[in-house]
Amino acid sequence: MLPVFAGWKIPLRPPVFLVLALVFGSVALSGCGTVVSREKLEFAIESSLENSIHEKIKRVECPSDESVDPGATFTCDVVFSDHRREVATLKIRNEEADISMVSLKPKK
Repeated sequence: MLPVFAGWKIPLRPPVFLVLALVFGSVALSGCGTVVSREKLEFAIESSLENSIHEKIKRVECPSDESVDPGATFTCDVVFSDHRREVATLKIRNEEADISMVSLKPKK
């Protein structure tokens, strides 16, 4: 399983990143509630991954204009301290902008 945002305890990361339920409605919404907050999302991904897989994350890069559209997926780039890049695929679960991480894979 993938790490869960909001500090929930999750097993360490083998290449078994399949499904992750991230719940951070308060983290995901911005302004009038129509766009995912890029800054809060990037911080939540970075913190959660560092706590769950015990690797230092240099930065997370997410799109800035992702609409809250239930069922939609989007990707964020994750850059580790050793400069390795991976791609996190996230899915918007509902209108409250609860987010699930679907996968984390090496960037090709």
